[in-house]
Amino acid sequence: MIIGYTAGVYDMFHIGHLNLLKNAKGMCDKLVVGVTTDELVAYKGKQATIPYEDRVEIVKSIKYVDATVPQADMDKLTMCKKLGASYLFVGDDWYGTDKWNDYEREFEREGIKIIYFPYTKGISSTLLNEVVNGNSTDNSENSHLN
Repeated sequence: MIIGYTAGVYDMFHIGHLNLLKNAKGMCDKLVVGVTTDELVAYKGKQATIPYEDRVEIVKSIKYVDATVPQADMDKLTMCKKLGASYLFVGDDWYGTDKWNDYEREFEREGIKIIYFPYTKGISSTLLNEVVNGNSTDNSENSHLN
């Protein structure tokens, strides 16, 4: 059985989240999704609009998701090892960065492959929060959200 893992805040769930989960499920038998806890979101200097309990219920109900776990720290390698995951799925906005090049080497030593999926352009939870809070600029890339 091939187990895949991905993690995120999943605040203000949108099509980019769904695309990643759908693509990930297509590459594994069991997809486990880590939902970032409110405490970790706060540690990262942000605040989730939707509380953890609600976010995890939303993610759990998606047909591509086989199981959810709380992601309470930044250590995705330990979670992958604990779950027996063969793959870690992330958006390609991280691809090629020094940090993620280092992660690739660490994960490879453990037999886990990082798979990058195309980042859905023009949509993000940050952008949705800006629109909801009235801080968005109206440009052609984002006008479909207004």
